[in-house]
Amino acid sequence: MKRYIYLFAIALILNSCSEVVEGINEDPNSITQSAYGNILTGAEVGNILLQTGESARRSGIFAGQYTGIDRQHLGFSQYNVTTSDFDGLWYDGFVNAYRNALVTEQSIIENEVGPVSQGITQVLQAQVIGTMASLYGDVPYEEAGFIEIPNPVIEEQEAVYGKIQNLLSEAITNLELNTGRPFGGSEIYFDGSPAKWLESAYTLKARFHMHTKAYVQAYQAASNGISSLSNSMYAPHGSAADNSNLNYQFFEIQVRQADLIVSDFMVSLLQPGSANPNPANYRGNSKTDETARFNFYFNSTSIGFQPNTINGYAAQEAPAPLVTLEENLLILAEAGLRSMNFDTGLGHLNDFRAFMSTGGYLRNIDMTQLKYEAYTQADFEAGGIENPDGISKEDALLREILEERYITLFGQIEPFNDVRRTLDDTGLRVPVNPNVGNQLPQRFLYPQTEIDRNDNLTTPIPDFFDPTAVNL
Repeated sequence: MKRYIYLFAIALILNSCSEVVEGINEDPNSITQSAYGNILTGAEVGNILLQTGESARRSGIFAGQYTGIDRQHLGFSQYNVTTSDFDGLWYDGFVNAYRNALVTEQSIIENEVGPVSQGITQVLQAQVIGTMASLYGDVPYEEAGFIEIPNPVIEEQEAVYGKIQNLLSEAITNLELNTGRPFGGSEIYFDGSPAKWLESAYTLKARFHMHTKAYVQAYQAASNGISSLSNSMYAPHGSAADNSNLNYQFFEIQVRQADLIVSDFMVSLLQPGSANPNPANYRGNSKTDETARFNFYFNSTSIGFQPNTINGYAAQEAPAPLVTLEENLLILAEAGLRSMNFDTGLGHLNDFRAFMSTGGYLRNIDMTQLKYEAYTQADFEAGGIENPDGISKEDALLREILEERYITLFGQIEPFNDVRRTLDDTGLRVPVNPNVGNQLPQRFLYPQTEIDRNDNLTTPIPDFFDPTAVNL
């Protein structure tokens, strides 16, 4: 844990410095000289920064879950973004997370540590590169992370997704060999458990198949994915200032905490009672009570609702979701409906609801404020509680699953991916509307640091509203 706190502190300091992007292709920490265990911990900390830090908050703004009300975050909500706004986020992905994972794998191979340790680093690499491809579109992959290659080739988004699927398959093969675990304490998610990493690898395969709308393959992968809450990948956090939950640090400690609130739209989906900003949006019905989830996610503050930093989602020691059972269950529901039939989708949605009926991923809640009874086909037939507008039962079920994903994955990057992926599902997608103009954001911009130094970037440089290839 001391190593984790130390590396987390270093990563946070680097991430907050304005000079963070200087020498992006240099190696100031000489990480190739470090023991593989330290580098592995650093890679996992870097992944936490990418998946739960500013990239996730920015994604939440663009997906309609957050609203910026002051300074830079107000500009983000108004879609006033510049290439330099993404310098640090690119660094989070390709240096703090990916380069560390790549160097860890090289060290493991050189020192003959074993296939499980190598498989873990391969899963991390795929998780990072898949996330970066989802946000930026065409990205470097095969030449990324090598300091001797200052201008890595930019590869097409769809090709990158194919390559990370292959990498995850290699990782699964290595993990199944069940030998060569990292030494105790160096792997901070699962302490090197091959079984848990194996399930995460399958859920990541399913996630990235969802990105490319390969729903048959997504369903197949998720069928081998995360099978229990205890096998979910969560970022560990603690009570020390430097290893606290990143949302806690932002909303409770940093000077920018008053710049960002939860959007009225997001609140309206979960808030019971007359205080709801748009009561017609509330998801509660005779089989559903969202009060407990609302209280887990949000606190009311003097400027509006913000994530619950007291005893809920963003509490100081709250683990942050990275790859989870709840995501896997909802992949099975959506992919099962799209690739198979109504009954398959409904069955998996009810599996999710059964999980939630016992508290699910929520913590410190009043169980009397929670209800998730099983749905039946009649609920999705015309006139049912989930189909007041008389669409087909399949469409009504899809609409419910998409909304459930939007809420369950709150604060993560995936809702931004879902909003873009389902944009053509008119009347069924989560009805996120542009904050200004008539277009929703479609991507993160290439950072100015990369534009200035990498002649291989896609030309012309894509605009903020240009869809990535998988969302055309």
